[in-house]
Amino acid sequence: MVTAGDFRNGMTFEEDGNVMQIIEFQHVKPGKGAAFVRAKVRNVISGSVVEKTYNPSAKFPTAFVERKDMEYSYTDGDLYYFMDPETYEQVPISPSELDDNFKFVKEQMICKVLSYKGKVFGVEPPNFVELEVTKTDPGFKGDTATNATKPAVLETGAEIKVPLFIEEGDRIRIDTRTGEYMERA
Repeated sequence: MVTAGDFRNGMTFEEDGNVMQIIEFQHVKPGKGAAFVRAKVRNVISGSVVEKTYNPSAKFPTAFVERKDMEYSYTDGDLYYFMDPETYEQVPISPSELDDNFKFVKEQMICKVLSYKGKVFGVEPPNFVELEVTKTDPGFKGDTATNATKPAVLETGAEIKVPLFIEEGDRIRIDTRTGEYMERA
């Protein structure tokens, strides 16, 4: 059992027969009245997101979500295939189960596939990935304002902002949670 006062981002719990995952939460202590927890939660099966308020002492059963390492193999039409490295079984996943940060994943990368009672509801890419810059404008000499950036296209097709000194062919490290450039690889 988990209480609403113990909520953390990413935590999963069961409510009214649904499995909910916390996206954001905030403990609120108003000047008058009792404290409460305001949370933005996602129904992991349907994908719907709602904002709710909870009494901090409300209790919910914990939902055990399986997080399994699987290798992204290939895309075939509108399905993405992931391979279980132990059984070599291919698991097809629809694009609706993938977050925006999946644009940083290329073939043969290991991702965490999230499922509840056998139903896949999400894919977590690695926190940091190294990708090659395939297209970017050249930086200009004297263009040295602090934190100046330019757009760059990566080998996966994703577009991010990079510092001016990055050139085509450079390998860079990206934080997939924020989609930001970290450093040269």
